[in-house]
Amino acid sequence: MAHSSPSPATGYAAAWSIVLVWSFWLIVSRVAKDSGLTIYDLAAMRYGLASLIALPLCLYYKPWRGLRLGQIAVIAFILGPVYILAVFSGFLYAPAAHGGIFMNGILPLLSILFAVVALRIMPSLKQMIGAAMILASAVVLAWDASAASNADAWIGDILFVIGAVFFSSYVILSERWQLGAMQIIFCGTIVNAVIYLPIWALWLPSGIADAPLGPLMLQAIYQGFVPNLIGLLFIAHASRSIGNGNTSAILAAVPGGGAILGALILGESLSLTSIAAIVILTIGLLISVRRKAPAPV
Repeated sequence: MAHSSPSPATGYAAAWSIVLVWSFWLIVSRVAKDSGLTIYDLAAMRYGLASLIALPLCLYYKPWRGLRLGQIAVIAFILGPVYILAVFSGFLYAPAAHGGIFMNGILPLLSILFAVVALRIMPSLKQMIGAAMILASAVVLAWDASAASNADAWIGDILFVIGAVFFSSYVILSERWQLGAMQIIFCGTIVNAVIYLPIWALWLPSGIADAPLGPLMLQAIYQGFVPNLIGLLFIAHASRSIGNGNTSAILAAVPGGGAILGALILGESLSLTSIAAIVILTIGLLISVRRKAPAPV
């Protein structure tokens, strides 16, 4: 019996929707440092609030039945506190534009590196040219943004790169293991909530009690529901329908979106050099995107 594969059109739509979601997430995460909340509070929101919706769904669908224990452990770790605390810590040192540059801009490079090292698949000339343009523009954007940021921005950049390695691993594994939406939510949200929330409540510093209501609600809604539910579902669908290479390449548009929103909303600098680099990055992104071969029936 033939199995229908996800539509490439919906895959591309999901990937580009994530570009918008992530661009705004960069801004929301950057302003979190002025909200009175700690990075540990943000992580607790990410896992705890999302679990309120995810738990009834997981109890109904029982997604763990299609997963091996090792797969649950790996996905939970990749999407767990080490990853998200590294990312949130990065925003304490570097501007929002850096988050997009170093978390999303290098995803195509990581995807190509994984294909070469693990799968022995060499990139095409088109992919190498696109990746080189993305890398060059990311470096220029980082250098130009650093001119207007503090001297510790490089610390944030390193933390963002660590986050990119974790996230790239998730994108690759979600395609290779053909993970379903509820399996992603179970591993990324429920398992991490069970592990992290007691540690946060008992031992980690919190500023929730003193945080103003407005910033608290903004962070609760965006950190609690958008990335861990909407984001993971869309990325999993995009990876399955158009491949992790295309998904990673499209997500490389986030640096441009983050830089533009950072300039418009936060007043972060966006010079002519940065604008030119964003244009080059976008061209490299479009060059890197390739069609996924039709799935066998």
